[in-house]
Amino acid sequence: MEPIFTPEQLAEIKAYHLPLYIRSAVSPFIYLGVLALILGVLVRPFYRWSESWAAWLSQRLAFLRTAPVSRAFVKAMDRLWGEPGWGAAIFFALLVNLFIDLVHVPATIYFDYVLEHRYGMSAYTPLRFALDELKGITLQGFATLALVLGLYGLARRVKRWWLVLGIPSALLLLVSSALDPYRSQVYFEQTPLEQGPVRERITSLMAQANIPFQDVRVEKTSVASKRIQAYFAGQGPTRTIVLNDVILQELAPEELLAAVAHEAGHVHEAKWPGRIASSVALVALLFVIDRLLRLSATRGWFGTTRTADIRTLPLLWLLSFSVFFLSSPLSAAFSREREREADRYALQLTQDPDAFRRMLVKAARVNKMDPDPPRWVVLKGHSHPPISERLAAIPPTPEKRAPAGGSPFLTEPSH
Repeated sequence: MEPIFTPEQLAEIKAYHLPLYIRSAVSPFIYLGVLALILGVLVRPFYRWSESWAAWLSQRLAFLRTAPVSRAFVKAMDRLWGEPGWGAAIFFALLVNLFIDLVHVPATIYFDYVLEHRYGMSAYTPLRFALDELKGITLQGFATLALVLGLYGLARRVKRWWLVLGIPSALLLLVSSALDPYRSQVYFEQTPLEQGPVRERITSLMAQANIPFQDVRVEKTSVASKRIQAYFAGQGPTRTIVLNDVILQELAPEELLAAVAHEAGHVHEAKWPGRIASSVALVALLFVIDRLLRLSATRGWFGTTRTADIRTLPLLWLLSFSVFFLSSPLSAAFSREREREADRYALQLTQDPDAFRRMLVKAARVNKMDPDPPRWVVLKGHSHPPISERLAAIPPTPEKRAPAGGSPFLTEPSH
């Protein structure tokens, strides 16, 4: 069998991945160090600054408390927070998030822009890269505000807030994947796949797999990345097959069908047990947060004087990081097994191991996948098995036997 990479290609891939492996090993400790700095040194000055900024802004915009429309908003915010002071809470939360983002700016620029360009994996212009990063920071800011006003506001006023917030949030988590087709369009433009043989073959394959879908769309990621990508977004009436424009350029039709068949394998996974477990875990996490908020108020950590004081926000970041870091190896192990099952499903659906093998090899070459990453990297959180393992699991193609009497293409020439 032809090797996946030439020695030169393999050396380049190893050089590309080495900084990423170092980042994977070091970044958790950097994040913990940043949180330790905030918790140990910066909480009190950040909170003082936030109170000062909120007071200054409140004086300058005092007319908003009496204006016809804005006064209703201000009263609603006071009621949500339980008392005045939500402005300082918002400033504090945004200041903490901004500080964490600024600490990681050098690493973000190097790993997501410089390194990707150095090895030909990125098509980002400096402007588009900056705009996308700014877009991500803005979305994160809105999510933080929702957390502050929702979780902290509720926790200040309702004793069993973790149930009041947790149960509807868990139910929303169960069906949130229905919104995936719309979330994926925040960064990249999508257009329907044009009518033609490729679309017809995908439609026929999905009929064979008994998978209804809404549309096949092309996501124009080539403006930022040169990687191959395909995925299913949404569920039920919103299920959409998404192919990026790079995969359409790089793969032959049979190889493209193999990729779609692999993603179809994920549709038939038993997702509900995982979703239910995630929802239960969310409620449990909120309960632990409630205990942590009460403990911090009792002990007076960071100068807190009551339950759900915004100064405990970095503690929640530390708790969340610990939970996800410790659970990542287990969730990644389940993910790798799901990928193996999806590979087996695709091979059974297409009955074309050669096309599936070619698809994986091309994906490995285009995406510069390390065929044999360090074992600790895989165990720490790889969502997919190494590409060498996936290729080794493909059964050999049965050899075609020559018809009786021999074949001019298989017999040796006479001398």
